[in-house]
Amino acid sequence: MAEIDIYAALKKFFGFTKFKGLQEDVIKSILANHNTFVIMPTGGGKSLCYQLPALIKDGTAIVVSPLIALMKNQVDALRAHSDEEGIAHVLNSSLTKTEIKKVKSDISAGITKLLYVAPESLTKEENVEFLNAEKVSFVAIDEAHCISEWGHDFRPEYRNLRTIIKRIGNNIPIIGLTATATPKVQEDILKNLGIQDANTFKASFNRPNLYYEVRPKTKNVDADITRFVKQHEGKSGIIYCLSRKRVEELAQTLQVNGIKAVPYHAGLDAKTRVKHQDMFLMEDADVVVATIAFGMGIDKPDVRFVVHNDIPKSIESYYQETGRAGRDGGEGHCLAFYSYKDIEKLEKFMSGKPVAEQEIGHALLQEVVAFAETSISRRKFILHYFGEEFDNETGEGGDMDDNMRHPKKKHEAKEEARKLLDVINKTNEKYKAKEIVNVMIGHVNAMIKSHRTNEQDFFGIGKDKPGEYWMALLRQLLVARFLRKDIETYGVIKLNDSGRDFIVNPTSFMMTEDHSFKEANDDNIEVAQKSGAAVADNNLFNMLKAERKRVADKLSLPPFVIFQDPSLEDMALKYPITMDELSTVHGVGEGKAKKYGESFLKLIKKYVEENDIERPDDFVVKSTGTNSALKLYIIQNVDRKLSLRDIASAKGLDMQEFIKEMEAIVYSGTKLNIDYWIEEILDEEQQEELHEYFLEADSDKIDAAMEEFDGDYDDEELRLYRIKFISEVAN
Repeated sequence: MAEIDIYAALKKFFGFTKFKGLQEDVIKSILANHNTFVIMPTGGGKSLCYQLPALIKDGTAIVVSPLIALMKNQVDALRAHSDEEGIAHVLNSSLTKTEIKKVKSDISAGITKLLYVAPESLTKEENVEFLNAEKVSFVAIDEAHCISEWGHDFRPEYRNLRTIIKRIGNNIPIIGLTATATPKVQEDILKNLGIQDANTFKASFNRPNLYYEVRPKTKNVDADITRFVKQHEGKSGIIYCLSRKRVEELAQTLQVNGIKAVPYHAGLDAKTRVKHQDMFLMEDADVVVATIAFGMGIDKPDVRFVVHNDIPKSIESYYQETGRAGRDGGEGHCLAFYSYKDIEKLEKFMSGKPVAEQEIGHALLQEVVAFAETSISRRKFILHYFGEEFDNETGEGGDMDDNMRHPKKKHEAKEEARKLLDVINKTNEKYKAKEIVNVMIGHVNAMIKSHRTNEQDFFGIGKDKPGEYWMALLRQLLVARFLRKDIETYGVIKLNDSGRDFIVNPTSFMMTEDHSFKEANDDNIEVAQKSGAAVADNNLFNMLKAERKRVADKLSLPPFVIFQDPSLEDMALKYPITMDELSTVHGVGEGKAKKYGESFLKLIKKYVEENDIERPDDFVVKSTGTNSALKLYIIQNVDRKLSLRDIASAKGLDMQEFIKEMEAIVYSGTKLNIDYWIEEILDEEQQEELHEYFLEADSDKIDAAMEEFDGDYDDEELRLYRIKFISEVAN
């Protein structure tokens, strides 16, 4: 095929004058009838690689694709480029008999250049027989990673493709295409399609315009996401969640906060799904909150951010989903929220599956954990995962992630690295990461016993450090290429030559200290309310404290009755200047704002003006009121003087959780009369003693009260009395 021909064809069929990346080489390979394997990230122009040769060559090209929506999009696009309606067809279960007849006659007449089929349709006997009699130019298998159970989207029906293609014709060239494949998956695809001789083309997986960030997921994730979206106001974004319920909740929260968001998941009826997708494409909605059902074949070039509310099940999924941002080469912010709890949840889901599948799932999840917790460049980590080298100094987008912009501390770990590599060597490279860590810390289990490793003198050589330390070091040695994971026996750790060399001649190895993603402890309401002390305006905070003291003295009340410290901290962070704003400050609420707020607002307003302070735009994150239903339920039933234990158990709460809910109600200024209950548990004298204590106390901390009364009252009694006190005295 002469050079000029493919450029002329490109201009004629698609209106382009030049090819992108590897397209030209791939097309030449297909035109020369070679088996061809293409690994090209989403947005890299993968479909043109088989569409153009199909239009040039004689006969019909068969394109196997797993997604009906995707096929339809591509067929529509091809028809738009051509005068001939029949140039491309879909053959799947959604067609009527008449439509199938039309497809077949167009193929026989030589009009159809591309036939899109689902793997299920290709296995149908009548289709195989029909295609066997026609001229097939080649078979392209899109989303080829579906062949591999190591892929993130395994489809068993993809496994039979090779035998079916053989039945359609003997020497039909096979083209495999995927947007994501680790070395293991690539090997699997080639083996399965029987095309080990294929010309392989692998585009770079680097998307230099994407910024990668992982934040710890806290209880306030709704507020964190809302703030993030508000900072990108008016821009298009996708937020991924694992469950439909979470999609609905989060979409609602965003809507309540004035963000144009729509939900999208498989549980919505088809009409709603299409409507929401169109609203997003037409920019009637800025944000789509979705399960992973969304985004396949969505070709919106200007998605500016992709947020993961839950960490995905594999790096492939993460790469594909984040890859929907910044397709036009403009800004793309990829933010994921991570907590190890989510990983444990995913592991629980897997427990019902066959053992082989579980093992694969666990291995893929471990990679995700490593990605979330790593302290090296996230870009480097992703590219390394896909078998691609990357240098942060010279590579494009080298500083585009949180770890590069805000590097973590490092320390010398030469000796520890040598110990770890030596243990891998001495155990004959037969263990996976978890077992190696067990050997380091001296933890015996069946696997270790069966190899008698626990009898070796190096067993437990690293027990002076916790398992997490060795796991982190092992991950960093993997990324630094001293170690690798074996492809055949997935997950077994092997030494590279550089690793063997290090054992003999150790050099400096700077280990990065990982983030701790441990959940914050929130046993007590006091701890939970320590909201933003670190970033609050200290001057204002001290002025507010002085004002609180003045008001408290005037009313002969303890200062904490007016507003608690966390509320003042929040004011010093958000600078509220209206009643509305004040009532949304942490632990304030409407009642309290009206009762005590006036002088505080005056003070803040004056302070803001005098100091030229820019107040935060994303002032308040309103909740959708799922809590307000519970609050209302508690208030109504306390009014009816029902047993507190009964109210709690009716809502599935234990007493501690229930007390916490009541505390939230009274601390935000609503009265709650629990006298009937207090009288059951404390006599008159005790009540008097506690009333006096709280009236005189510097703080309402329960620890301080416990110390003062030295075991006379238990935690529950003190907390319940504190509720009565705040309700009567403060509200």
